[in-house]
Amino acid sequence: MPPSRVTMEHVAARAGVSRALVSIVFRGAPGASGPTRERVLAAARELDYRPDTRASRLGRTRTRTLGVVFAVGHAFHGDLLESLYVETESAGYELVLSGVTRERAEGIAVETLLAERCEGLLLIGTDLPRARLAALAAQVPVVSLLRAVRAPGVEVVRTDDAAGMRQVVEHLAGLGHDRLALLDGGRAAGAAARRRGFRAAARRLLPGRDQVLVPGGLTEEDGARAATAYLDLANPRPSAVAAFNDRCALGFIDVVRQAGLRVPRDVSVVGFDDIRQAGYAHVGLTTVRQEARQLGAAAVQRLAARLDTGEVDPGDVVVAPTLVVRTSTASPGG
Repeated sequence: MPPSRVTMEHVAARAGVSRALVSIVFRGAPGASGPTRERVLAAARELDYRPDTRASRLGRTRTRTLGVVFAVGHAFHGDLLESLYVETESAGYELVLSGVTRERAEGIAVETLLAERCEGLLLIGTDLPRARLAALAAQVPVVSLLRAVRAPGVEVVRTDDAAGMRQVVEHLAGLGHDRLALLDGGRAAGAAARRRGFRAAARRLLPGRDQVLVPGGLTEEDGARAATAYLDLANPRPSAVAAFNDRCALGFIDVVRQAGLRVPRDVSVVGFDDIRQAGYAHVGLTTVRQEARQLGAAAVQRLAARLDTGEVDPGDVVVAPTLVVRTSTASPGG
């Protein structure tokens, strides 16, 4: 029977070679013939051996790992992680994740990745102060993903949030809505730009018409609270709502439907992100799609360029979003 914890020594004994030769095989270094490599790999498979990649990194000058800080439970961050895994593998790097929760601060998540000797950091929607980001970028290359930050040494890859919200207002105005509500994202990544895009488009397309700003947020619970505030507005309420993100939109829809309103006949609703749930047939949420694949590719390429060639590009990478029209929007009363 194989031992409970299989080591290189066990693989070496099974293959009839030295431990050093097993190490050579798993590091992909020269020094082992083809048949010997096959014998070592076959022994490893038989013993179900998996090399300790963390320990092996400690002995190398370069770890070829990229650390990612993300918000646990944020649906679009999950979409980005899928893209980052694909792009990181293509670039010859490994990904190490560290999550942020209500009980685990972003600073702790970052320190965990530094302890893992990650060569570069991808911070999704970072909330770290500018001084902390600058100090971090002095240690390792840093890319801020989704949030526009101005800190020395920090590169930025983001969606054109203002353009996305302009598309929302253009769509709703084109349907005949002239009084809109924005479920605002507060201090969340991209929220300020979305507010600017909403207000600028409303001034241009709906001059003289009052638009309503309702506190929203990132979660379904935030959307539910925003729905309660919306229902408390004096009639006639805004006939269309632009939510900070899809989760906020879904929470809003759930509450207003329970209150007897019909979507989109009584109120049209638009989200932002295009998470998987938005496309479900029973949801049919009109939304702004953030291009996760393009964002992830650009972020990894920026870090890999810094690490492999020393190349630094001071300009932001700004990815254009796309409006996806589904069944949650229609003409007023339609």
